[in-house]
Amino acid sequence: MSTFLRPAAPGEDPLIPPVQYRPITSYLAIAPPVSVVIPAMNEAENLPYVFKTLPDWIHEVVLVDGNSSDDTIQVARDLWPGVKVVEQRGKGKGDALISGFAACTGDIIVMVDADGSADGHEIVSYVSALVSGADFAKGSRFANGGGTDDMTAIRKLGNRVLCAAVNAKFGARYTDLCYGYNAFWRRCLDEITLDCTGFEVETLMNIRVVKAGLKVQEIPSHEYDRIHGVSNLRAVRDGLRVLKVILKETGVPRASRRRPVTLRVTIPRGEVS
Repeated sequence: MSTFLRPAAPGEDPLIPPVQYRPITSYLAIAPPVSVVIPAMNEAENLPYVFKTLPDWIHEVVLVDGNSSDDTIQVARDLWPGVKVVEQRGKGKGDALISGFAACTGDIIVMVDADGSADGHEIVSYVSALVSGADFAKGSRFANGGGTDDMTAIRKLGNRVLCAAVNAKFGARYTDLCYGYNAFWRRCLDEITLDCTGFEVETLMNIRVVKAGLKVQEIPSHEYDRIHGVSNLRAVRDGLRVLKVILKETGVPRASRRRPVTLRVTIPRGEVS
């Protein structure tokens, strides 16, 4: 598909560059550039699986390296020439994502884990939801069509309890809470200021989009097992941090926000014009 150039309208400057459209599917093309943020620490073995599923119409990939001692950075550069590498100065997933978001130049930002558990082919569903009117596309392993191979029974129970607490306290209708595969318009960052450093960052985002009255659409997503290595997540420790965030965040009167909508249902490589 080539760039569409329409004739200049009366009074319109014909020298204004035409809009670049990125073909996503055979029936969908978008103008907004999409940035993918991947926080990683010692994920060199997993990155080939992550990058293999990323669509070639992505505007940029931002890899946030958490002081890796392996070849994470070099592997990323070999797999995706032009990848934008951000060296994390602090610690924790939340800190890494905040650093990555600040480096993005795309209008849409997609969060993807570096352990190979996320399928990059699903990005089209997230982007489609955003260009169709959603502000925040929230991945859910428990929405109809989603699933997980990675959660233990204890973690599922904890996620369910914490999700129910957020729904009750903030008026949300989430089916999943602690999941790191999400996408949103970059402008949303102005309304959901992030100020945490750990795995609780996803919960904080989910709460603050509701409090900001942003339109949320859940995207069914399948979480696969980590391919190599061991996760830094600790169920009890990080569960307590999530609970602390929930208790700390104060709700706002329902009348002052829109009801959140949840539906169940560095240089860019391969720029398409």
